[in-house]
Amino acid sequence: MDGRDGRRRFAAGRSAAYELTDESPVYVISVAAQLSGLHPQTLRQYDRLGLVSPDRTPGRGRRYSARDIEQLREVQRLSQDEGINLAGIKRIIELENQVAALQQRVAELSAAVEGAAAAMQQREAQVHASYRRDLVPYEDVRSSSALVVWRPKPRE
Repeated sequence: MDGRDGRRRFAAGRSAAYELTDESPVYVISVAAQLSGLHPQTLRQYDRLGLVSPDRTPGRGRRYSARDIEQLREVQRLSQDEGINLAGIKRIIELENQVAALQQRVAELSAAVEGAAAAMQQREAQVHASYRRDLVPYEDVRSSSALVVWRPKPRE
């Protein structure tokens, strides 16, 4: 397991590598129950209540991911150690998911703003580069103390 991003790579014979992530549904209910320290019936109840939603096989069997196992452990901790009822735990999970989604959206919008600012700076630089060099900036005569005298050339 690559400790940085929680991914594993497996190569089956000569086929392409299969990437296993924390979200990959690989554990049947009995294994998930052992890994989480809960009874399989408790896992079924949590699934019915919407606390943990494992993936389903075509035959409707539950498949739990490593992330689901962690969620089961957190539900158990909140229930036993903190004394929070299951409805409260469900609300906590919903709010945590909402916060994660909002953080993701903020990151996306920040990246979009940075991209727009970079594009604007690039366009501004193009506009400045297109200025005519023979033009002289205008200076308001009223704010200047210089006196300009104009003498026309004599006609010959």
